[in-house]
Amino acid sequence: MYKVFVNDTPIIITSSLKKEKNFTSYNFNNINFKEILHQTKQKKGIGICLHSGNLESDWISFTSNFEVVSAAGGLVVNAKKEYLFIFRNNVWDLPKGHLEKDETTETAAIREVEEECGISDLTLIKPLTTTYHSYYRNGLKLKQTYWFLMHSDYEGELKPQIEEGITQVNFKKESEIREILKNSYANIRLVYDTYKQG
Repeated sequence: MYKVFVNDTPIIITSSLKKEKNFTSYNFNNINFKEILHQTKQKKGIGICLHSGNLESDWISFTSNFEVVSAAGGLVVNAKKEYLFIFRNNVWDLPKGHLEKDETTETAAIREVEEECGISDLTLIKPLTTTYHSYYRNGLKLKQTYWFLMHSDYEGELKPQIEEGITQVNFKKESEIREILKNSYANIRLVYDTYKQG
């Protein structure tokens, strides 16, 4: 299964015939891509499910409509079981950024977290998930973000990367996370939920 967010509305591409609650379903072979994208933008939160007979082939077909942009980021936990969040464009987010030429996803994830948060002493624990979201900037883009669970014992001052529009960087207690996620993106909630599910 693949899940692509258009704004915060999901398009699910799946080989499962299970009906998703409140989702409009289509056979992948019968879709008009532009129509599906337009419909997703109009529905505001109600998803679309595309049933596929050949998931990998249909995923390649689906992504051919975009310029795919690769990024990597991290969910950082400290010894107090607090989680590192950034505040950018009035929304809570996790640190992430584009891969540079010939850079691995692991290296990019650590570099981006360090740059955006002014943190060091990061240890990469394991891959968490990969998220997808589309946006329009000089053409239709599909951002594919590789997420990693990280740990840090850093106790110095955190410094937001202001030139990237980040105004706050904070470690948040677990009791604060659900409230923070109400003012975040669907793919960030997905990363956190993946972590919590183990």
